[in-house]
Amino acid sequence: MFSHVTIGIDDFARAEPFYDAIMAVLGHTELIRYDRGKGYGAPTGAKLFIGPAFDGLPATAGNGTHIAFVAADRRAVDAFHAAALAHGGSDEGAPGLRPHYHPDYYGAYVRDPEGNKLQAVCHFRPD
Repeated sequence: MFSHVTIGIDDFARAEPFYDAIMAVLGHTELIRYDRGKGYGAPTGAKLFIGPAFDGLPATAGNGTHIAFVAADRRAVDAFHAAALAHGGSDEGAPGLRPHYHPDYYGAYVRDPEGNKLQAVCHFRPD
């Protein structure tokens, strides 16, 4: 459904290690680097960009907005949450089942160092 998502970041030096860590555990590598920003993903696939707001104004976290990343398995959800907390993120919901969404929904929620709400989710039960 999506080509790419961009998250506005004001403090790139603080955000880069956070995003490098969470993208790595989800299997996404650096695709491109530009002035105070970068992109993760594949040239012809889904991508995530972080960097300053295009209009030059301060970036803000949207109230009620969050971005959910697909995780290959529940271990990746756990690793995403741990990497986020180890790199300046904050907990918004520990890894676990959320059966009110569906019986196999396993997710974790965090905030990045600038307040953006992120999630990793696996929709499958373990083998």
